[in-house]
Amino acid sequence: MAGLKYMSGFGNEFASEDSRCPGSLPEGQNNPQVCPYGLYAEQLSGSAFTCPRSTNKRSWLYRILPSVRHKPFSPMSCGDLTESWNEVEPDPNQLRWKPFNIPKSSEKKVDFILGLHTVCGAGDSKSRNGIAIHMYTCNTSMIDKCFQNADGDLLIVPQQGEILITTEFGKMMVEPNEICVIQQGMRFSVDVFRETRGYILEVFGAHFELPDLGPIGANGLANPRDFQTPVAWYEDHTVAIGYTIVNKYQGKLFSCQQDFSPFNVVAWHGNYTPYKYNLENFMVINCVAFDHADPSIFTVLTAKSTRPGVAIADFVIFPPRWGVANHTFRPPYYHRNCMSEFMGLIKGHYEAKEEGFQPGGASLHSIMTPHGPDVDCFEKNSTAVLKPERVASGTMAFMFESSFSMAVTKWGLDTCHRLDKSYYKCWEALKSHFNPNWKPSSNSAPNH
Repeated sequence: MAGLKYMSGFGNEFASEDSRCPGSLPEGQNNPQVCPYGLYAEQLSGSAFTCPRSTNKRSWLYRILPSVRHKPFSPMSCGDLTESWNEVEPDPNQLRWKPFNIPKSSEKKVDFILGLHTVCGAGDSKSRNGIAIHMYTCNTSMIDKCFQNADGDLLIVPQQGEILITTEFGKMMVEPNEICVIQQGMRFSVDVFRETRGYILEVFGAHFELPDLGPIGANGLANPRDFQTPVAWYEDHTVAIGYTIVNKYQGKLFSCQQDFSPFNVVAWHGNYTPYKYNLENFMVINCVAFDHADPSIFTVLTAKSTRPGVAIADFVIFPPRWGVANHTFRPPYYHRNCMSEFMGLIKGHYEAKEEGFQPGGASLHSIMTPHGPDVDCFEKNSTAVLKPERVASGTMAFMFESSFSMAVTKWGLDTCHRLDKSYYKCWEALKSHFNPNWKPSSNSAPNH
């Protein structure tokens, strides 16, 4: 959207004020007796007060009216949004979904909240430890309505259609091949411009951070300077018939009414903010000699657990890159994993399964469920002439990987009617190439 401005950096101490009200940020203190312009000071805390300074998250908002002025919350329908992981029996099979249907705007108006559908998840928002994966499919903008997730952070991955997100901190336009993160408790509204679809990773009890780089060094993967945080923007908007606040709390939805827009923050400062990132800016690390590196080298963001090196969830991408490994089967290897792997496709064709896995669809390979290249991929790449080649041109696949053993919802297994029940057949034609009389030839030894 023309005219939107952003500040650069990840986890910075930002400060911003709407240019219509210069000097609206108090000088030298957070909570003056009287704020400039007669504003109210309100702190939004994303961590305990006593967290170490390196992980302490909070922002101060200077607003026309405080968010506490609202009518009581009442329960509302959750639709297909759920945290009930025992709706159906566990299913350890490889699962793949065809592109999820988007409701036609001519048939039914569906906004972002009404279009939320939980596919799978595990854990518990009450104990602040867990994960949920949702799809959003919608066709109309939220009017005089906003959403707040009291349970955790939302990582939003648009797949079809850009979304304009208005937050208490300002506005962000997020297009396919970009992502955004709305952290716990931040109120936001979503405008759409056509039939729209995307994926959401929700984590309870942790915030997303950049992965440690270790021996990679000081630079690489998702660089902090490429993350963008919106600048302050406010509206002094009275809604006589009532503005609706929708709150996700302990896995359920509640709503309340107030007579003013919550996007009335004239100025703010702090390090607890929404942000966006363009996946094209990812600096890809890849193997340049032999073998297939583990996909952890493609991690954009991670939400760490209390166990070192183990994530509640990682957000991993498979971007366009060069493949140059010698004496190597270059696509992803066959695998059984102690982690759950949920994959989505924003655009293009995923290298390990060029047919069947489509943009707007998904797959889930659960803990210790075997997975890997289909028969066509294996046969083609086992005999291919190895030369430098572009991999995944015009493609962006991604993975939500979690240490949780995720349960699939009734909507994911049944109600959505998008489960590809023939998925297992893509491996059925794999045949044995075992030759007990095989002998090494003079040119079979690797030349790394």
